[in-house]
Amino acid sequence: MAKYVYDFTEGNRNLKDLLGGKGANLAEMTNLGLPVPPGFTITTEACRHYLSAGSVPDGLDREVAGHLAALESRMGRKLGQADDPLLVSVRSGAKFSMPGMMETVLNIGLNDESVHGLAKQAGGNDRFAWDSYRRLIQMFGKTVLGIDGDLFEDALDALKGRRPDTGLDAGELQRLVETYKGIVREQTGREFPTDPREQMRLAVMAVFDSWNAPRAILYRRQERIPADLGTAVNIMAMVFGNYGDDSGTGVAFTRDPGSGRQGIYGDYLQNAQGEDVVAGIRNTIPLEDLERIDPPSYDQLVSIMETLENHYRDLCDIEFTIERGTLWMLQTRVGKRTAAAAFRIATQLVDQGLITMDEAVTRVTGDQLAQLMFPRFDHGAEKKKIARGMNASPGAAVGKVVFSSERAVELAGRGEDVILVRRETNPDDLAGMIAARGILTSRGGKTSHAAVVARGMGKTCVCGAEELEVLTAERRFSAPGGVVVSEGDVISIDGTTGEVFLGEVPVVDSAVVEYFEGAEPDDELVKAVDRVMRHADGARRLGVRANADTPEDAARARRFGAQGIGLCRTEHMFLGERRRLVEELVLATTDEERQVALDALEPLQKADFVGIFQAMNGHPVTIRLIDPPLHEFLPDLVDLSVKAATHEATGKDRRLLAAVKRLHEQNPMLGLRGVRLGLVIPGLFAMQVRAIAQAAAEVPGARPEIMIPLVAAVQELESVREEAVQILAEEGVAALIGTMIEVPRAALTAAQIAEAAEFFSFGTNDLTQMVWGFSRDDVESAFFSRYLDLGIFGVSPFETLDREGVGRLIEIAVAEGRSARPDLHLGICGEHGGDPDSVHFCHEAGLDYVSCSPFRIPVARLEAGRAALSRTDSDTR
Repeated sequence: MAKYVYDFTEGNRNLKDLLGGKGANLAEMTNLGLPVPPGFTITTEACRHYLSAGSVPDGLDREVAGHLAALESRMGRKLGQADDPLLVSVRSGAKFSMPGMMETVLNIGLNDESVHGLAKQAGGNDRFAWDSYRRLIQMFGKTVLGIDGDLFEDALDALKGRRPDTGLDAGELQRLVETYKGIVREQTGREFPTDPREQMRLAVMAVFDSWNAPRAILYRRQERIPADLGTAVNIMAMVFGNYGDDSGTGVAFTRDPGSGRQGIYGDYLQNAQGEDVVAGIRNTIPLEDLERIDPPSYDQLVSIMETLENHYRDLCDIEFTIERGTLWMLQTRVGKRTAAAAFRIATQLVDQGLITMDEAVTRVTGDQLAQLMFPRFDHGAEKKKIARGMNASPGAAVGKVVFSSERAVELAGRGEDVILVRRETNPDDLAGMIAARGILTSRGGKTSHAAVVARGMGKTCVCGAEELEVLTAERRFSAPGGVVVSEGDVISIDGTTGEVFLGEVPVVDSAVVEYFEGAEPDDELVKAVDRVMRHADGARRLGVRANADTPEDAARARRFGAQGIGLCRTEHMFLGERRRLVEELVLATTDEERQVALDALEPLQKADFVGIFQAMNGHPVTIRLIDPPLHEFLPDLVDLSVKAATHEATGKDRRLLAAVKRLHEQNPMLGLRGVRLGLVIPGLFAMQVRAIAQAAAEVPGARPEIMIPLVAAVQELESVREEAVQILAEEGVAALIGTMIEVPRAALTAAQIAEAAEFFSFGTNDLTQMVWGFSRDDVESAFFSRYLDLGIFGVSPFETLDREGVGRLIEIAVAEGRSARPDLHLGICGEHGGDPDSVHFCHEAGLDYVSCSPFRIPVARLEAGRAALSRTDSDTR
């Protein structure tokens, strides 16, 4: 019979799939003998059953009742017992951390009778008891009953005025409880449930339901977390940080998750419960201050932090509560961190002997490396600082100020850069946080919701800028010195320093980009990147090449570590002023006209290839013969038709219109292009092959590879290959001849095509279009967002390679191609060549190299190394 509930003493950190990250780690800390309040975990299997069947699995209620009875026996109290109540918390906990995205309810078990028993437990502390009761109704009303949380907040604000919530006395809190119960009655048509077991049961269902809440779905999509995992539910005996100034709650990191600096890092809030810290409703104090407030608890916490970091061999994120001088551990997990911190921490742990360099490479990601390559503010530029907050998540962000998530999404959808400004963010702001370039809050600390989520997304964030008065309803904020910033005004925020500037501050290349451009590593971060990259390069099997069409692009690609060019697109050489020559070639009606155009094109092609061969300095250069969709090179049909209908039209205009009509295509991407154009226009491919050969002959060590595009049948390739081989022989130059696999038929007939091809390069942009049957240019804005919302796509198939469809065709082509030609060289040159997940697929599929844009080369190098070294799944995220 299935087991759906586990006591904290039964699990361990390896059971994340079953117990979720929070439950597995609570069990691990319990097993380590750390002070964890007793409790139990309802598994993710129970959640998945509930979400699919609409009801809890058979036996779950019985198991929960049994574990609750054991908890009551251990604590010597019963849930909600009137004179001596046991209270519990109900918390979500998925396999992967999703901070603030799902529900939590504290203080379950309180009602009009047990609130007096709680006060008695607290030595007659009525204020504490009524504070806990109002918190229960507020959290339960919002998360379980679906009541607008602002109704509770407005009632609280009206009562306390300018006082902090800790300034309310017992009588005021008792009146607030009655107000809150009235809100529940008015909004739901029912009384607040007073049966403790009903409270717990409804809270568990709310946690299950929150797995599919819009913000949770959006966060999973952003972080690429699978949608079918479900969440566990953790039920734990309550410990209280809101007893008074001898109690409190905090969040601690074993290292600074923003910079990677070693030392004590975190936030603490006296006389508060855990949600107060992450919600940012009161500004916290630095964790170091706890040493002065409560030295014994501080010393014990520091010792536990060291134990956990050594045990997990990584940065740990810890939530704790101090209840009247007693320290309790409520959660630990491998902490989210910024990109800079990830690289620094990985190499620090190597130096401490906790991990190997192999492990260090797997602890960082290509996405994090890309973040480090973003520009930073020019320190020498003139700027007007208007405030300073906490440097919660580094980076340089410039944009128009907006004060709501909806407005951020709206303006970002128009292509505008925005900075989301809030007093504090909450999980409902996630869409706006994703859309914004940066986030600025006037409240909250470095472990607030805004800071944690921004760090996880690599988004620039400044928190707790207390100098700012944010007036959300009026869509403006004020800063010292009479500065008023309204919605639409531009500001700049520096997540590295916490500074806020009025107007736009210029940006410059990051130090990491300067390193890849050839600068010596001269600071701790760049040295850490250098160490990781060197090890990744030594470990990877995949080569990394560049998509480059000019000598300048080729030279930069080499500086970034490219081992050759995997795609040189020759049609890109004929845009701008040269476009007319291709137009004349395509529209030529006689052999003489065609030859004139070819004679004009050949020296230009040769000069381009000479420059590229020189820039690549003996590394292979894969040159794709011309593949122009004709509509990109011919005059516009509508414009010609209008002109031909006027009295000013010449005979040439009318002849041109007739030619364009003859060549006009309804779908140029599936028309006369690639190998088809080379076969229809005699001499076109021959001219290009000759230019390649002559250029190679002029550059010592040049290694050309000639790629025939859009081949669907081996006969097409054979026709072009025969002529190319003859020209190469005449010029005395050796070159590989291969094809681009971008048509599904080519992948399915790879064994035949490999008889005539020495290499395959998978053009996954076109292959994705043809496999899915849609045009990237037309459909991304039309329906992709809806497909993402419905879960049809987890991520755009143009962003990350579709393993089940496109990937399956690649695997077929790899297997069949190498069965016919064992030494067949295989690469990929679509946009997926620089996507981290796609690089891992290429490694697994047995390709020899990936090719991507120059700026993505370091990312591909790192991910190729990670693919070779990864021994586990992405549990370390």
